[in-house]
Amino acid sequence: MVAGPLTVIQMLPDLDAGGVERGTLEIGRFLSSGGHKSMVISAGGRLTPQLEAEGSTHIRWRVGEKSPRCLRYIIPLRNLMLQHKVDILHLRSRLPAWIGYLALKNIPHHRRPALITTFHGFYSVNLYSSVMARGEKVIAVSKAIARHLRERYALADDRIVLIYRGVDEHLFNPQAIDPNKTDALKARWGIKDCQAPIIMLPGRITRLKGHDLFIESLARIRDTPWLAVCTGDTAANRSLTRRLTKKIAHLKLTDRIKLVGHCDDMPAALMLADIVVAASVKPESYGRVAVEAQAMGKPVVATAHGGIVETISDRKTGWLIAPDNVAEMAATLHEAVVNTSLREQMGGRAREWVKHQFSMRKMCQSTLNLYVELASSQRGVQNER
Repeated sequence: MVAGPLTVIQMLPDLDAGGVERGTLEIGRFLSSGGHKSMVISAGGRLTPQLEAEGSTHIRWRVGEKSPRCLRYIIPLRNLMLQHKVDILHLRSRLPAWIGYLALKNIPHHRRPALITTFHGFYSVNLYSSVMARGEKVIAVSKAIARHLRERYALADDRIVLIYRGVDEHLFNPQAIDPNKTDALKARWGIKDCQAPIIMLPGRITRLKGHDLFIESLARIRDTPWLAVCTGDTAANRSLTRRLTKKIAHLKLTDRIKLVGHCDDMPAALMLADIVVAASVKPESYGRVAVEAQAMGKPVVATAHGGIVETISDRKTGWLIAPDNVAEMAATLHEAVVNTSLREQMGGRAREWVKHQFSMRKMCQSTLNLYVELASSQRGVQNER
């Protein structure tokens, strides 16, 4: 065991939104609450005030800037790690990871922090991506990612650590949602008087999230009562937002499919949904949205590839369908919409499934255990010197 608290640095491009960013905050909060020192290096963003309020120190460096100028952070980072006697350097994204990796190489071996990387996606197999496989231990967020690491990067099993992303079971808890928050969302989104089942697709407005598949599927069940809501920052991809809006209008579904923009209260948003959809056209490394939705007691319809097949129990907590299959998604959504009792049964099972398999505490404790293991080994090396 490590004697005394750990000092941990996590690095990522920014703290705006997304699963990687929320996971960083969760680890930071867990470390701080346990008396450890948590430091996060990023360009900042929407989540920065929360990070700092929960006890982490934020260092605002543009380590995700795709420019040679980002190399200017290598020496300051080296000095920072030496000054604070950092135990763990945890790298979460490729460009910041190169900065961290090069800074680490400038530190004498016996004074270096232990290096951990988290493999969050099915990165292209090239030199740039290879940095994410260079940790002393590499966290895989799903079995699918672990296979990718073994098959595409020839990584040995003893360097891969499977740690599923966790969901905060207290935050994503139907019993904890203030009805005033859901009422405010209904009013903002113009769905206050909606009596039909609500189908929600949460996620960034990008081609990869499957909005086209979703919209085309809904067009096939237009005679069934439903209302669809897509959350995601419409300003982040204006051209795609315009194209999707035109498509919805062309299909005469403007009153039934709403692109409501960014939502900073996803537990309240998911509370409004009867069915949640994860329609990614390419494999997701994990599929956090599906886990969060199930934690809220919502059945999920998801395209069956990547890590998401590990997070949904097919036809028990949701439905797994063939990727890019409009007919199958339409048929599945129709079944989910018309069968209220089936939705409710699946939703109840979904919440219990997530509580036991994908809790945030389990993720955080597993990560801390890994930190302690590597820090103990590294401090042993330092003491020998």
